[in-house]
Amino acid sequence: MRLARAFLSCSFLCGAPVWSGQRYDLIMVVRNISEAKAELSALIETVRKGNEVIIARAGKPVARLVAFRGPIRPRTPGSMAGEIRIAPDFDTLPDDLQEAFGIKEPRA
Repeated sequence: MRLARAFLSCSFLCGAPVWSGQRYDLIMVVRNISEAKAELSALIETVRKGNEVIIARAGKPVARLVAFRGPIRPRTPGSMAGEIRIAPDFDTLPDDLQEAFGIKEPRA
């Protein structure tokens, strides 16, 4: 029994998956900001294994560190061709904005 408790506590601290009898349960690791700074490399390895890390300040969660999955599918350039229209005067500022930005002399 002591060995099982030691394994579970080590698994919780290390963020490793724990066998619950039927499946592996992923453990959420919680660290305060100073611990996270000191253990960043280890926390990144924990995240790479599929676990998530919560970073807390004064015991309250402020950030979640999860694995980067990347885009679901690569972008296809030109996929919206013909569906977007830009007005012919898009690049022309109205007179009052030109005056405000000093592009045009203010009217007297």
